Amino acid sequence: MNATRSRQSSGPAAPRLPLWAAAAVGLLAVAAALASGHLVAALIDPFASPFLAVGNTAIDLTPHPVKDFAIRTFGENDKIVLLAGMAFVIAAAAALAGLLSRRSALPGTLLAAMLGVLGVAAVLTRPTLGTIAVLAPLTSLVVGVLVFRWLHRLAPRSSAGKPGADESQLVDDTVDSVGQPETRALDWSVPGLGRRRFLITSTAVAAAAGTTAMAGQFVGGRVDVEASRRAIRLVPDEPAPPIPAGADFAEDGTPTFITSNADFYRVDTALSVPRTRAQDWRLRVHGMVDRELVLTYDDLLNRPLVEKTISLCCVSNEVGGPYISTTNFIGVSLRDILAEAGVQQGSDQLATRSVDGWTCGTPVEDIMKPDSDALLAIGMNGEPLPAEHGFPVRMVVPGLYGFVSATKWLVDAELTTFADFDAYWVKRDWARRAPIKTMSRVDRPKAFEQVPAGRFVAAGVAWAQHKGVDKVEVRVDGGPWQATKLSSEVNVDTWRMWRVELDLSAGSHTLEVRATDRTGYTQTADRAEPIPDGAAGWHTIVFTARP
Repeated sequence: MNATRSRQSSGPAAPRLPLWAAAAVGLLAVAAALASGHLVAALIDPFASPFLAVGNTAIDLTPHPVKDFAIRTFGENDKIVLLAGMAFVIAAAAALAGLLSRRSALPGTLLAAMLGVLGVAAVLTRPTLGTIAVLAPLTSLVVGVLVFRWLHRLAPRSSAGKPGADESQLVDDTVDSVGQPETRALDWSVPGLGRRRFLITSTAVAAAAGTTAMAGQFVGGRVDVEASRRAIRLVPDEPAPPIPAGADFAEDGTPTFITSNADFYRVDTALSVPRTRAQDWRLRVHGMVDRELVLTYDDLLNRPLVEKTISLCCVSNEVGGPYISTTNFIGVSLRDILAEAGVQQGSDQLATRSVDGWTCGTPVEDIMKPDSDALLAIGMNGEPLPAEHGFPVRMVVPGLYGFVSATKWLVDAELTTFADFDAYWVKRDWARRAPIKTMSRVDRPKAFEQVPAGRFVAAGVAWAQHKGVDKVEVRVDGGPWQATKLSSEVNVDTWRMWRVELDLSAGSHTLEVRATDRTGYTQTADRAEPIPDGAAGWHTIVFTARP
């Protein structure tokens, strides 16, 4: 009796949103916010999309050991994993905002505003976005707050047992102060709609958010890059020499000598592939030059086009890693372009920038060597560059890891000095100059593979750019080194395949490989991590020969 009187004297509990409705309010508000920002960004600059801006900023701020882990673990899917992770975190934060706002809209409003401010900050820090780009995250901020408060006001409430409430109105159960069940029912005297009408409203908001996001994607993709690519026909004035017979041992397990465009490795920081048509492309060459140049795509087409067979290697490639590929690049001599601009004395670095703001610093001396083969590349394997590999124009400088030589979606080139400019990765303590190391890899057998005992062919690849591979040796179970057979050499800037016949007894075996280049250097057994200037060490495979 006393407990009943105490509960009655304190009055009914303040109305609050059911758990499911509270979470829905938060999720739908954030979905509407991101969709509206994405649409506005599509009209201004796709990179202003709050979701992408925050993601790109997260990439910039992520410590390089974490980035290395992502590349090692997820490979070329690292960006998909990042976007999925961001989506999960944002969804969790949105649901939490709703759950914290069951009685009052204030917590969720503040969290929605904080997410909006985060988007504004991310856009303002992107190097290629102008002030007007801030309209996209501002739109997300306003829409997120307004939709949250609107849905919160319309959502059904529950309050302490209302006289006349029937069973269909019950939404949850609590326990009173003496441990007796106490029902809570929808209270039609407080603001809010019924369950069914709220579900209809929520569905409409979700549909509107989805439609808005798709509209943003459509508008953002209105630049028809593929049509621009299809209109281009590339015929090099100086074709690459034909690939000689015996350039690979693909039948024994090595890659084919030329990597298809679809299989060419991709490692970069771009969450969204930049979309620039060839007819809209411009390259500014400036800085410590005698005369500034502004080049169009047609300017490149009207210059002598050369085709070079080149292997590219990523500094993130671990010992035995997959991030090396070979293709026939078509382009214009970068050395000739810099010579035309006039490289001033004292300039030792070419600082290049991609359309999304990524920067790279390349030693001028590596470009200006008579045999450098450095290119402004516009084609791969007879066709224009694929969008994900730098269309319309990228830079290629053989002999250097990609982070100091291979700017994709190139739009700016400044002659400067290493003392005056630090590129994207140099600011993160990577090397300023990063020549590709002499390395080798086992492709057959694979790690922990079971193979037949007896006669067995092992095979793999080696590379020593600018120097050439002189020999490749293998040893089994720590025994004597054996020379392998090398494939036909194409040029010193490409990989070279090897094969060897082994007599294997049944049981577990360890296979090691090492390469020696034409300077007489044999790759070291000492392991080094990829960062800051490339991995080192012998690739070692453990496998089993079965009887």
